[in-house]
Amino acid sequence: MSHQFHPSVLREYDIRGTVGKTLGAEDAYALGRSFATHVVRSGGRCVAVCYDGRNSSPMLEEALVAGLCASGADVCRIGLGPTPMLYFAEASLPEVDGGIQITGSHNPPDQNGFKIVFRGGPFFGPDILDLGRLAAHGGWVQGSGTAKVVDVMDAYVNRLLAGLEGIAPDLLASLAIGWDTGNGAAGPVVERLCAQIPGGLRANLPASLPASLPASLPGRHVLLHTPVDGTFPGHHPDPSVDANLADLRHAVAQGRLDFGLAFDGDGDRLGVVDAHGRALSGDQLIMLLAEDMLKRQPGATVIADIKASEAVFERVRALGGTPLVWKSGHSHIKSKMKETGALLGGEVTGHVFLADEYYGFDDALYAAVRLIAATVRLGRSVAELRDAMPAMVTTPELRFPVDEARKFAVIEEVRARLVAEGADMVTIDGVRVTTPHGWWLLRASNTESLLTARAESKDEPGLVHLLAALDAQLAASGISR
Repeated sequence: MSHQFHPSVLREYDIRGTVGKTLGAEDAYALGRSFATHVVRSGGRCVAVCYDGRNSSPMLEEALVAGLCASGADVCRIGLGPTPMLYFAEASLPEVDGGIQITGSHNPPDQNGFKIVFRGGPFFGPDILDLGRLAAHGGWVQGSGTAKVVDVMDAYVNRLLAGLEGIAPDLLASLAIGWDTGNGAAGPVVERLCAQIPGGLRANLPASLPASLPASLPGRHVLLHTPVDGTFPGHHPDPSVDANLADLRHAVAQGRLDFGLAFDGDGDRLGVVDAHGRALSGDQLIMLLAEDMLKRQPGATVIADIKASEAVFERVRALGGTPLVWKSGHSHIKSKMKETGALLGGEVTGHVFLADEYYGFDDALYAAVRLIAATVRLGRSVAELRDAMPAMVTTPELRFPVDEARKFAVIEEVRARLVAEGADMVTIDGVRVTTPHGWWLLRASNTESLLTARAESKDEPGLVHLLAALDAQLAASGISR
């Protein structure tokens, strides 16, 4: 009547481990017992469960459902699908009080985990630790819940299509778009979605891409790697890694497509490639969506994470919106949006949150639909919209291994020195320091024994100054870059 999770499994934003080593069926069962106990004690009853395409996901789903039922929860089994489809089920099924998605997201194939939502809000940080303590103490509710299969995919696809309402079908049909789901859980949804967007399906390409696309194929949508396969034979489903966009770039170039869309393994992060093969960063995507949204929702608040370019906040302000910087992490952004009533949020990693005409959770499929609508409403291509953005010189995310016991202490040491210097900074998530040369950020990872950093300037000499300031602070705390 108790269970001890591996100490590495309970994370800030989710529960994650290596299957067969730190995560197994017994953990899924214990999670079900703990979460059902939480739901029942909170006056709820029903939990929706969905799983991604990893080979270990069906096994974990069986054990999770058994644990939920054993502590008195009824279960709506949504089946195989992306994480936002689970969020949609939790938001739209009236009997559901919470939901659990079994997913390894963009992690290696041997890893898996769980994302949790409760009563329309994210379930993370202390909530997850509470489930671990509950399992360790064995204080589970006893019960005999029931489980039933509920198919929500068609309803979900119809809700996605609502993002195109008001757009003339002939304008939608004029767009040629590539979609790469990386053999992840979003594949079946994208197939159904594209079959209903005006213009039709042009080709669903095999894993081994042809050198060129036949010009005679009908339709306007080119689909890549949509069959779900937990070994990810096409490429790893992480659109933030440039190498994983190679097939999409090839399809866009050979098919002369307007742009391409890429999804991570569980469909909650979006990557975008323009007609020239250039990848848009997550903050550039937020700028593009903000331009469209603020024309219809003037003055709205737009949130971007602390890693985002200063150009995002400047652009939102110029468009008449209210920019807000907040902590990195999809759960933090969702919570802040609910608190502030923000209508758009996003992270550099590609999580996009739309709440003007949608639920406010991170849904890469809905963000893709809204990107399509935005290009039509704004009357400019993705490439043209990208060309209009300011050119910034930005580092990739810099990572510094550090002892787990030291990482937050280092941030506090840096913060104290910067306060003494009178630095212009934001300290909501690490330290983000603004100087005449641009800005630099240093923060502690919530999930790994790392410090991460980023810097941005308008030119290369400015970036050199910023990195020198960052190096000086790291060196003062005994860390070298």
